[in-house]
Amino acid sequence: MQTNCHIIGVLDNGAAGMTQMALELIQQADLLIGNGRTLGLFASDIKPNAETKDLTGNFSKIPGWISAALEQNRQAVVLATGDPLCHGIAHYLIKKLGSEQCAVIPNTSILQLAFARLGLPWQEAQICSIHGKDTGEWSPDAEPDHRLYPLLHKIRQQGLLAIFTSHANSPGRIARMLDACSLADDYEIAVAEQLLLPDEQTFGFMSVDEVKQRQFADPNIVILRPTSVPSPQILFGLADECYQQRKPDKGLITKREVRAVSLAHLQLRPNSIVWDIGAGSGSVGMEAARLCPDGFVFAIEKNSDDAAIIQQNQQQFKLTNYQLTQAKAPQGLEQWPDPDAVFIGGSGGNLEQLIETSLARLKSGGRLVMNFITLENMHSAITQLKKLHANWELCQLQVSRNKPILDMQRLQAETPVWIISAQRGNK
Repeated sequence: MQTNCHIIGVLDNGAAGMTQMALELIQQADLLIGNGRTLGLFASDIKPNAETKDLTGNFSKIPGWISAALEQNRQAVVLATGDPLCHGIAHYLIKKLGSEQCAVIPNTSILQLAFARLGLPWQEAQICSIHGKDTGEWSPDAEPDHRLYPLLHKIRQQGLLAIFTSHANSPGRIARMLDACSLADDYEIAVAEQLLLPDEQTFGFMSVDEVKQRQFADPNIVILRPTSVPSPQILFGLADECYQQRKPDKGLITKREVRAVSLAHLQLRPNSIVWDIGAGSGSVGMEAARLCPDGFVFAIEKNSDDAAIIQQNQQQFKLTNYQLTQAKAPQGLEQWPDPDAVFIGGSGGNLEQLIETSLARLKSGGRLVMNFITLENMHSAITQLKKLHANWELCQLQVSRNKPILDMQRLQAETPVWIISAQRGNK
């Protein structure tokens, strides 16, 4: 069956970088779609009566343009950069028009050229694109909808990264993000700019500090790699001493044994959205963030001293899928996405309201887990859960830890903790 729509990969050397077959398809096309710069590369190859369309700012219109041409039995060509199926337009068009309507003719990926210029193998590289909407510079309170967040997700995997940049999301902005996330010493950056153009330049690996205030010409590709082989992280069951904590008497922290059982009851998945209400030192939420690399933890803590400690812990563990709000819950919860799991470690006197809000907002199958050390709060929680017809279960955890006595050891009991796990019920 003849295909009347071809999606052709092109490079900045224009016709010189094309196969003869691809060039003939461009020359025969009745409709050519591309950005202004790409169409200009083939100005002398476009037949006089051919229609051209600039795709810049018209992405959603492209399937309609192609469908109209195909209905008239006209040949349509879309000019895309490099390999159109590598963070390119081809996947989008095939989904809209069907694979039987489209044929893809790839060119050398611009990423291949960048790695070739640097003399680096790229079979283990992860690929990330930060094209698209400009959401500004990264800041520590940015949320997952920020355009740089997918890059941070890749960075957490600690591998070799190849990054399609944009004019706004430049190498300098990437470097400033790494600096803001306390990752500046952990990575180095190479940049290949204006590949196959007369002013092409390749800059070998530089420090983050070198790159963050430097300007690079568009278009460019960033290669990001760790400065050393990272040690595997402990995901679960960190010692209490690993966390900074406020200590008026004992550390204001959910102890490791209670933390482990509470996290088990939360039933986390790699992509879970988690609320941590009354975060204290942040230990539960931060271990949840480590267990959910594709998810995100939203934490809230009203005490300013504890909030400062949480920020220190976040910086220490270099967590980028964790965000703290300093406020008294439920203030601000309405702005968070619906959770897969909610942990309440402290309620600030609003326990009943927090239980109602959490159960109402939980996604299907989600879990609410609460820790209590007083009979009164435990009783209030159970009463509210019954009122809301929730499904719940209760366990008590009593932990004793060894303490020295002369040249011997004794066991010292920690405060008993009640753990309640609940799900939304059917009224």
